[in-house]
Amino acid sequence: MNTKKIWANFGVHDLERTTRFYQQLGFKQNGASDQLTSFFFGEENFIIHFFLKDILQPAMKGAIIDAEAGNEIIFTLSAGSREEVNHWEKEVQQAGGTIVSKPEEYGKSYYGFVFADPDGHKFNVFYM
Repeated sequence: MNTKKIWANFGVHDLERTTRFYQQLGFKQNGASDQLTSFFFGEENFIIHFFLKDILQPAMKGAIIDAEAGNEIIFTLSAGSREEVNHWEKEVQQAGGTIVSKPEEYGKSYYGFVFADPDGHKFNVFYM
């Protein structure tokens, strides 16, 4: 299979809250409608669509995991320094995210933390 592009689709409960959260963190919006809000992530402009859960679930032909109760997938956001990791932690808290784990060292060459957005979708922020 030779795919041209890949993106992610997450279910959310409140589009306005999700839009505010990711805009406050500085992500560039890809578009929005009454069913979704979408953002670009990273230098390669990886796209994550945040659909209203009530719209996404029927399209997926099955239940969408409760991100608050478990891990669906964890995307890692690359930081340029330890200081940038620490700065991201503060920005996530100010935007209304939940810090799952404080910044710490993971082995010899990894420093980072885990956060969840307002719907429980988890991200790592790592300096490597």
